[in-house]
Amino acid sequence: MTDSRPRMFDGLKVVDAGSWVAGPVAATILADYGAQVIKIEMPTGDPFRRLAQGPGTPDADIDYAWAQDARNKRSIALNLKTPQGIEVLKKLVAECDIYVTNYPLAMRRKLGLTYEELKPLNQRMIYASLTAYGEQGPEKDREGFDLIAYWSRTGLMDLVRQADAKPALSIPGMGDHPTAVALYAAIVSALYQRERTGEGSLVHTSLIANGTWAASCIAAAKFADGSDFSNYPSLTAKYFTRELYQTRDHRWLQFTMVRTPEEISTFFRVLDASYLLDEPQFQTTRGRIESGAALANAIQPILAQRDANEWIAEFKAAGVPVSMVGSIHDLPDDPQLIANGILREPDEAIGSDYVINHPVNVEASGRAPIKRAPDVGEHSDAILMELGYEQADIDRFRASDVIA
Repeated sequence: MTDSRPRMFDGLKVVDAGSWVAGPVAATILADYGAQVIKIEMPTGDPFRRLAQGPGTPDADIDYAWAQDARNKRSIALNLKTPQGIEVLKKLVAECDIYVTNYPLAMRRKLGLTYEELKPLNQRMIYASLTAYGEQGPEKDREGFDLIAYWSRTGLMDLVRQADAKPALSIPGMGDHPTAVALYAAIVSALYQRERTGEGSLVHTSLIANGTWAASCIAAAKFADGSDFSNYPSLTAKYFTRELYQTRDHRWLQFTMVRTPEEISTFFRVLDASYLLDEPQFQTTRGRIESGAALANAIQPILAQRDANEWIAEFKAAGVPVSMVGSIHDLPDDPQLIANGILREPDEAIGSDYVINHPVNVEASGRAPIKRAPDVGEHSDAILMELGYEQADIDRFRASDVIA
């Protein structure tokens, strides 16, 4: 369906000089709101194109990860190891509003693509930098992905597990996508500053910064006076509402915020198990914590007698906070995702019924129609012509492997 509202970034020119997810997806959000995004790819293509064909990923007829995250962009396949390739990129920089990059810092210095080197070409340019470990410090040149820099390094991997279980791996892009939103926020902040000053600026974020931020409700305790982790996560994990309970249909229920005497009484009344609260070890909050495993073991066989949706209906009617642990197989049938635009139908055939929308919503702005992600170098010739190159130049570039 056509969105007739004006788009807030119509006319904005963006150079997406990055690969994989966290940097480029910030440009995808800009494109969804109307920006013209040119994706710079190596002649062999962004390696992210091959993620969906990797071992252990779901099979499909299309490269679904690329279709999702590279939509609404044009691609130029540019060999930046050649002087002519750098020349073309610098012409694009001179005309752009925003330059997004997650090239490793050492690579940027080698190619002459640091902020300090590009700024003289375009004083109004916003240079958006994404790194794994930050712009400064002994690891600033270290390459990294979200599994390590966001998930493992920051303590999230260690925190998100039962006390007696080994740490769990993250899924692909789990830290990249929220980090991309942080980079987008930095870009939009810089656009606002440019409106006030007329000057562009360097903005940046990192995977390690966003992972630490995600862990901060617990990690902040490490810096507090008198901090003591001896009761974490052991006591919390033993509280009966922190357990997961399996139902008859092999789904899992998660309860939360069942705390007050009234809430606890209601919880056990729905279970038809109020008699458990008469047992001495379960009569107080401290007792329910200290005997948490025993209480959970008493609750589990009761919940296993019925299907998840039956229990959810009863608990919701009684005002007890409960949720079924979701599966990605539930997503296509979740009415909330459609109602809130979390899933969007593409505006042309891309081999997928929906794409997953980014989480930034501005009701006053229209959204660009969702177009398919580009093939490698699909728009190389058109982009070069827009920069003033003649067909003879383009043929020469292709013959000398400057473009593909």
